[in-house]
Amino acid sequence: MPNANAVATHVPGAGTFDSKSWLEILFSATLFRMAMTVEQIAQEALALPSESRALLADKLVESLDTAALSSIDATWLAEAKRRRDEVRSGRAKTIPGDEALADVRRSLGR
Repeated sequence: MPNANAVATHVPGAGTFDSKSWLEILFSATLFRMAMTVEQIAQEALALPSESRALLADKLVESLDTAALSSIDATWLAEAKRRRDEVRSGRAKTIPGDEALADVRRSLGR
C-alpha cells in the first residue's frame, strides 16, 4: 500500500522517488560521507522537495532528547510541536516564506 505521506519526485536521468526514498538516499549518502559538516548536510537537505524537508524536520525534532535540553529549549521544542500539530490539523494556515517576509517588510516600512 502506498504511503499517504509520500510525495513522488521525478529526477531527470534518475527516475522517480517518493519522499521516503529521498530521505533514505540522503541518510545513506551522509553515512557514506561521514566527513560532511552540518552546513553541508543542511545544503543537501535544503535541496530536497518541500514535503521531504518537512518530513526530515519532523524526524529531527522528534529525535531531540528533551531530558538533555535546557528548560528554554524544551519550551521551544514543545512550541514547535504544538505549531506543527496546528498546521497538520488545519487549525493554522501556512503562507510561503517570501510572502511572509514581504508582509514583515511592509509592516516595518521597508
